Amino acid sequence: MQHVEQVVEVTDLDAAHEVLNAAYGQMRLNAGIEHPHMRMSSRIHGDIRFDELHGHISLEVSVDPMLNYVFGHNGAGVVYYGSGGEDRFWLPGEVFLSAPPESSFVGAIADPRLSTVTLPQSVIDQVVDGARFTSFRPASPQVAAAWWSTCVHLRDVVLPNFEDNPLVAANAIGLLVSTTLAAFPNTTHAAPTSADRRDAHPRSLRRAVTFIEDNAATDISAADIARAARVSIRALQLAFRRYLGTTPMGYLRGVRLSCAHEDLRAGNGSVTEIAARWGYARPSVFAAHYRAAYDIPPSQTLRSR
Repeated sequence: MQHVEQVVEVTDLDAAHEVLNAAYGQMRLNAGIEHPHMRMSSRIHGDIRFDELHGHISLEVSVDPMLNYVFGHNGAGVVYYGSGGEDRFWLPGEVFLSAPPESSFVGAIADPRLSTVTLPQSVIDQVVDGARFTSFRPASPQVAAAWWSTCVHLRDVVLPNFEDNPLVAANAIGLLVSTTLAAFPNTTHAAPTSADRRDAHPRSLRRAVTFIEDNAATDISAADIARAARVSIRALQLAFRRYLGTTPMGYLRGVRLSCAHEDLRAGNGSVTEIAARWGYARPSVFAAHYRAAYDIPPSQTLRSR
Protein backbone atom coordinates (compact mmCIF):
# COMPACT_ATOMS: atom_id res chain seq x y z
CA MET A 1 0.00 0.00 0.00
CA GLN A 2 1.43 3.37 -0.99
CA HIS A 3 1.94 5.63 2.02
CA VAL A 4 2.56 9.38 1.68
CA GLU A 5 2.88 12.03 4.36
CA GLN A 6 3.03 15.73 3.59
CA VAL A 7 2.71 19.05 5.40
CA VAL A 8 1.90 22.32 3.66
CA GLU A 9 1.94 25.74 5.33
CA VAL A 10 0.70 28.82 3.47
CA THR A 11 0.19 32.51 4.23
CA ASP A 12 -1.55 33.49 1.02
CA LEU A 13 -5.23 33.08 0.17
CA ASP A 14 -4.59 31.93 -3.40
CA ALA A 15 -2.08 29.36 -2.16
CA ALA A 16 -4.59 28.07 0.42
CA HIS A 17 -7.13 27.74 -2.35
CA GLU A 18 -4.68 25.74 -4.46
CA VAL A 19 -3.90 23.38 -1.58
CA LEU A 20 -7.58 22.67 -0.92
CA ASN A 21 -8.25 22.35 -4.64
CA ALA A 22 -5.55 19.69 -4.96
CA ALA A 23 -6.89 17.75 -1.97
CA TYR A 24 -10.63 17.80 -2.61
CA GLY A 25 -11.24 18.57 -6.27
CA GLN A 26 -12.12 21.55 -8.40
CA MET A 27 -13.32 24.53 -6.37
CA ARG A 28 -13.75 28.24 -6.90
CA LEU A 29 -12.76 30.78 -4.28
CA ASN A 30 -15.66 33.12 -3.46
CA ALA A 31 -14.30 35.12 -0.52
CA GLY A 32 -11.63 35.08 2.18
CA ILE A 33 -9.48 37.13 4.54
CA GLU A 34 -6.43 38.80 3.02
CA HIS A 35 -3.67 37.51 5.30
CA PRO A 36 -4.44 33.94 6.32
CA HIS A 37 -2.15 31.40 7.92
CA MET A 38 -3.09 27.81 7.17
CA ARG A 39 -1.33 24.54 7.91
CA MET A 40 -2.50 21.29 6.35
CA SER A 41 -0.97 17.91 7.12
CA SER A 42 -1.95 14.83 5.13
CA ARG A 43 -1.45 11.09 5.42
CA ILE A 44 -2.37 9.13 2.31
CA HIS A 45 -2.68 5.34 2.43
CA GLY A 46 -3.48 4.03 -1.01
CA ASP A 47 -6.86 5.48 -1.97
CA ILE A 48 -7.64 6.76 1.54
CA ARG A 49 -6.47 10.08 2.86
CA PHE A 50 -6.50 11.76 6.27
CA ASP A 51 -6.12 15.54 6.39
CA GLU A 52 -5.77 17.96 9.30
CA LEU A 53 -6.28 21.66 8.60
CA HIS A 54 -5.97 24.50 11.07
CA GLY A 55 -4.88 28.09 11.38
CA HIS A 56 -6.12 31.65 11.15
CA ILE A 57 -8.12 31.53 7.94
CA SER A 58 -11.60 32.34 6.72
CA LEU A 59 -12.78 31.50 3.22
CA GLU A 60 -15.81 30.52 1.17
CA VAL A 61 -15.69 28.19 -1.85
CA SER A 62 -17.94 26.58 -4.43
CA VAL A 63 -16.95 22.95 -5.03
CA ASP A 64 -17.65 20.62 -7.93
CA PRO A 65 -18.71 17.03 -7.07
CA MET A 66 -15.81 15.43 -5.21
CA LEU A 67 -16.75 11.88 -6.32
CA ASN A 68 -15.59 10.63 -2.90
CA TYR A 69 -17.12 10.59 0.56
CA VAL A 70 -15.37 13.14 2.79
CA PHE A 71 -16.14 12.75 6.49
CA GLY A 72 -15.00 15.30 9.03
CA HIS A 73 -14.42 16.12 12.67
CA ASN A 74 -14.47 19.77 13.70
CA GLY A 75 -12.14 20.43 16.61
CA ALA A 76 -12.49 24.22 16.69
CA GLY A 77 -14.02 27.11 14.79
CA VAL A 78 -16.97 26.80 12.44
CA VAL A 79 -17.37 24.64 9.34
CA TYR A 80 -20.23 25.14 6.88
CA TYR A 81 -21.49 23.06 3.96
CA GLY A 82 -24.53 23.71 1.78
CA SER A 83 -26.01 21.40 -0.85
CA GLY A 84 -29.45 20.40 -2.06
CA GLY A 85 -30.99 23.50 -0.52
CA GLU A 86 -29.79 22.53 2.97
CA ASP A 87 -27.37 24.53 5.15
CA ARG A 88 -25.25 22.58 7.65
CA PHE A 89 -23.11 24.26 10.31
CA TRP A 90 -20.75 22.00 12.24
CA LEU A 91 -19.57 23.13 15.67
CA PRO A 92 -16.55 21.99 17.72
CA GLY A 93 -16.77 18.34 18.68
CA GLU A 94 -19.15 17.35 15.88
CA VAL A 95 -18.50 14.77 13.16
CA PHE A 96 -20.21 14.82 9.80
CA LEU A 97 -20.36 13.86 6.14
CA SER A 98 -19.58 16.92 4.04
CA ALA A 99 -21.75 16.36 0.93
CA PRO A 100 -22.91 13.57 -1.40
CA PRO A 101 -20.05 12.59 -3.71
CA GLU A 102 -22.10 13.33 -6.82
CA SER A 103 -23.27 16.78 -5.67
CA SER A 104 -21.70 20.20 -6.01
CA PHE A 105 -21.81 22.29 -2.85
CA VAL A 106 -20.67 25.47 -1.18
CA GLY A 107 -18.44 25.47 1.87
CA ALA A 108 -16.87 27.82 4.34
CA ILE A 109 -14.41 27.61 7.23
CA ALA A 110 -13.54 30.12 9.93
CA ASP A 111 -10.43 29.53 12.07
CA PRO A 112 -11.03 25.78 12.04
CA ARG A 113 -9.24 22.77 13.44
CA LEU A 114 -10.71 20.44 10.87
CA SER A 115 -9.85 16.79 10.32
CA THR A 116 -11.17 14.88 7.34
CA VAL A 117 -11.23 11.27 6.16
CA THR A 118 -11.69 10.69 2.42
CA LEU A 119 -13.18 7.35 1.36
CA PRO A 120 -13.73 6.51 -2.32
CA GLN A 121 -16.80 4.47 -3.23
CA SER A 122 -14.48 1.74 -4.54
CA VAL A 123 -13.00 1.23 -1.06
CA ILE A 124 -16.46 1.09 0.54
CA ASP A 125 -17.52 -1.46 -2.09
CA GLN A 126 -14.71 -3.75 -0.93
CA VAL A 127 -16.64 -4.16 2.33
CA VAL A 128 -20.27 -3.74 1.23
CA ASP A 129 -20.98 -3.54 -2.46
CA GLY A 130 -23.08 -0.54 -3.47
CA ALA A 131 -23.54 0.99 0.00
CA ARG A 132 -24.62 4.63 -0.05
CA PHE A 133 -24.73 7.01 2.90
CA THR A 134 -28.12 8.61 3.50
CA SER A 135 -27.44 11.19 6.22
CA PHE A 136 -24.86 13.86 6.94
CA ARG A 137 -25.09 13.22 10.68
CA PRO A 138 -24.00 10.13 12.61
CA ALA A 139 -26.64 7.95 14.24
CA SER A 140 -25.86 9.23 17.76
CA PRO A 141 -23.22 11.17 19.72
CA GLN A 142 -21.97 7.88 21.17
CA VAL A 143 -21.28 6.25 17.80
CA ALA A 144 -19.83 9.56 16.56
CA ALA A 145 -17.27 9.51 19.39
CA ALA A 146 -16.45 5.84 18.75
CA TRP A 147 -16.06 6.48 15.03
CA TRP A 148 -13.69 9.39 15.56
CA SER A 149 -11.53 7.59 18.14
CA THR A 150 -11.23 4.67 15.71
CA CYS A 151 -10.16 7.02 12.91
CA VAL A 152 -7.49 8.62 15.10
CA HIS A 153 -6.11 5.26 16.24
CA LEU A 154 -5.93 3.92 12.70
CA ARG A 155 -4.47 7.16 11.33
CA ASP A 156 -1.87 7.75 14.02
CA VAL A 157 -0.93 4.26 15.22
CA VAL A 158 -1.96 1.31 13.09
CA LEU A 159 -1.48 2.43 9.48
CA PRO A 160 1.84 4.30 9.95
CA ASN A 161 3.39 1.39 11.88
CA PHE A 162 2.05 -1.48 9.78
CA GLU A 163 2.11 -0.01 6.28
CA ASP A 164 4.42 -2.84 5.14
CA ASN A 165 2.12 -5.57 6.47
CA PRO A 166 -0.65 -6.04 3.88
CA LEU A 167 -2.97 -8.05 6.14
CA VAL A 168 -2.84 -5.56 9.00
CA ALA A 169 -3.29 -2.63 6.60
CA ALA A 170 -6.23 -4.34 4.90
CA ASN A 171 -7.88 -5.14 8.24
CA ALA A 172 -7.36 -1.53 9.32
CA ILE A 173 -9.04 -0.21 6.17
CA GLY A 174 -11.85 -2.72 6.63
CA LEU A 175 -12.34 -1.57 10.21
CA LEU A 176 -12.38 2.07 9.10
CA VAL A 177 -15.07 1.41 6.49
CA SER A 178 -17.11 -0.87 8.76
CA THR A 179 -17.05 1.64 11.61
CA THR A 180 -18.09 4.41 9.22
CA LEU A 181 -20.98 2.27 7.96
CA ALA A 182 -22.00 1.58 11.56
CA ALA A 183 -21.82 5.25 12.54
CA PHE A 184 -23.56 6.94 9.60
CA PRO A 185 -27.00 5.90 8.28
CA ASN A 186 -26.72 4.12 4.91
CA THR A 187 -28.40 1.67 2.56
CA THR A 188 -26.73 -1.54 3.79
CA HIS A 189 -29.74 -2.60 5.83
CA ALA A 190 -31.96 -2.99 2.77
CA ALA A 191 -33.51 -6.44 2.41
CA PRO A 192 -31.75 -8.92 0.09
CA THR A 193 -33.23 -9.15 -3.38
CA SER A 194 -34.83 -12.31 -4.76
CA ALA A 195 -31.67 -12.82 -6.84
CA ASP A 196 -29.51 -12.57 -3.71
CA ARG A 197 -31.66 -15.15 -1.92
CA ARG A 198 -31.53 -17.46 -4.93
CA ASP A 199 -27.72 -17.18 -5.19
CA ALA A 200 -27.13 -17.80 -1.47
CA HIS A 201 -26.93 -21.57 -1.93
CA PRO A 202 -24.42 -24.17 -0.69
CA ARG A 203 -22.46 -24.26 -3.97
CA SER A 204 -21.72 -20.52 -3.66
CA LEU A 205 -20.70 -21.04 -0.06
CA ARG A 206 -18.33 -23.89 -0.97
CA ARG A 207 -16.65 -21.76 -3.64
CA ALA A 208 -16.25 -18.94 -1.14
CA VAL A 209 -14.87 -21.17 1.62
CA THR A 210 -12.36 -22.76 -0.77
CA PHE A 211 -11.18 -19.34 -1.93
CA ILE A 212 -10.81 -18.10 1.66
CA GLU A 213 -8.85 -21.13 2.79
CA ASP A 214 -6.56 -20.98 -0.25
CA ASN A 215 -5.88 -17.23 0.13
CA ALA A 216 -5.99 -16.56 3.88
CA ALA A 217 -2.37 -15.38 3.86
CA THR A 218 -3.06 -12.66 1.30
CA ASP A 219 -4.96 -9.39 1.35
CA ILE A 220 -8.49 -10.39 0.25
CA SER A 221 -11.74 -8.51 0.73
CA ALA A 222 -15.42 -9.37 0.77
CA ALA A 223 -15.57 -8.23 -2.86
CA ASP A 224 -12.77 -10.65 -3.80
CA ILE A 225 -14.58 -13.53 -2.08
CA ALA A 226 -17.86 -12.67 -3.79
CA ARG A 227 -16.18 -12.63 -7.19
CA ALA A 228 -14.64 -16.04 -6.50
CA ALA A 229 -18.06 -17.37 -5.46
CA ARG A 230 -19.65 -15.73 -8.54
CA VAL A 231 -22.35 -13.97 -6.52
CA SER A 232 -23.02 -10.48 -5.14
CA ILE A 233 -21.60 -9.44 -1.78
CA ARG A 234 -25.11 -9.38 -0.29
CA ALA A 235 -25.81 -12.93 -1.54
CA LEU A 236 -22.44 -14.02 -0.11
CA GLN A 237 -23.27 -12.52 3.28
CA LEU A 238 -26.68 -14.18 3.25
CA ALA A 239 -25.14 -17.59 2.46
CA PHE A 240 -22.65 -17.34 5.34
CA ARG A 241 -25.37 -16.26 7.77
CA ARG A 242 -27.78 -18.94 6.56
CA TYR A 243 -25.41 -21.93 6.67
CA LEU A 244 -22.54 -20.99 9.01
CA GLY A 245 -23.99 -18.30 11.28
CA THR A 246 -21.15 -15.88 10.57
CA THR A 247 -19.97 -13.36 7.95
CA PRO A 248 -17.44 -13.88 5.15
CA MET A 249 -14.87 -11.74 6.92
CA GLY A 250 -15.66 -13.41 10.24
CA TYR A 251 -14.94 -16.78 8.63
CA LEU A 252 -11.72 -15.39 7.17
CA ARG A 253 -10.63 -14.19 10.62
CA GLY A 254 -11.31 -17.68 11.98
CA VAL A 255 -9.14 -19.27 9.28
CA ARG A 256 -6.34 -16.82 9.97
CA LEU A 257 -6.61 -17.48 13.70
CA SER A 258 -6.26 -21.20 12.99
CA CYS A 259 -3.16 -20.49 10.90
CA ALA A 260 -1.74 -18.40 13.72
CA HIS A 261 -2.42 -21.32 16.08
CA GLU A 262 -0.35 -23.61 13.86
CA ASP A 263 2.46 -21.02 13.75
CA LEU A 264 2.46 -20.83 17.54
CA ARG A 265 2.61 -24.62 17.83
CA ALA A 266 5.53 -24.67 15.38
CA GLY A 267 7.33 -21.74 17.05
CA ASN A 268 7.37 -19.67 13.87
CA GLY A 269 8.13 -16.38 15.62
CA SER A 270 7.05 -14.48 18.71
CA VAL A 271 3.41 -13.90 19.65
CA THR A 272 3.65 -10.32 18.34
CA GLU A 273 5.23 -11.42 15.05
CA ILE A 274 2.66 -14.15 14.48
CA ALA A 275 -0.21 -11.81 15.36
CA ALA A 276 0.99 -9.25 12.81
CA ARG A 277 1.57 -11.96 10.18
CA TRP A 278 -2.10 -12.88 10.37
CA GLY A 279 -3.50 -9.38 10.38
CA TYR A 280 -3.56 -8.30 14.03
CA ALA A 281 -2.03 -4.90 14.70
CA ARG A 282 -2.57 -5.21 18.46
CA PRO A 283 -1.26 -8.34 20.22
CA SER A 284 -3.80 -7.77 22.99
CA VAL A 285 -6.68 -8.15 20.52
CA PHE A 286 -5.05 -11.25 19.07
CA ALA A 287 -4.63 -12.69 22.56
CA ALA A 288 -8.29 -12.05 23.39
CA HIS A 289 -9.50 -13.70 20.17
CA TYR A 290 -7.09 -16.59 20.62
CA ARG A 291 -8.16 -17.23 24.20
CA ALA A 292 -11.82 -17.17 23.14
CA ALA A 293 -11.10 -19.79 20.46
CA TYR A 294 -8.62 -22.05 22.29
CA ASP A 295 -9.22 -21.35 26.02
CA ILE A 296 -5.54 -20.57 26.63
CA PRO A 297 -3.35 -17.53 25.89
CA PRO A 298 -1.16 -17.69 22.77
CA SER A 299 1.98 -17.44 24.89
CA GLN A 300 1.09 -20.76 26.55
CA THR A 301 0.77 -22.48 23.16
CA LEU A 302 4.12 -21.04 22.13
CA ARG A 303 5.84 -22.19 25.34
CA SER A 304 4.39 -25.69 25.18
CA ARG A 305 5.63 -26.57 21.72
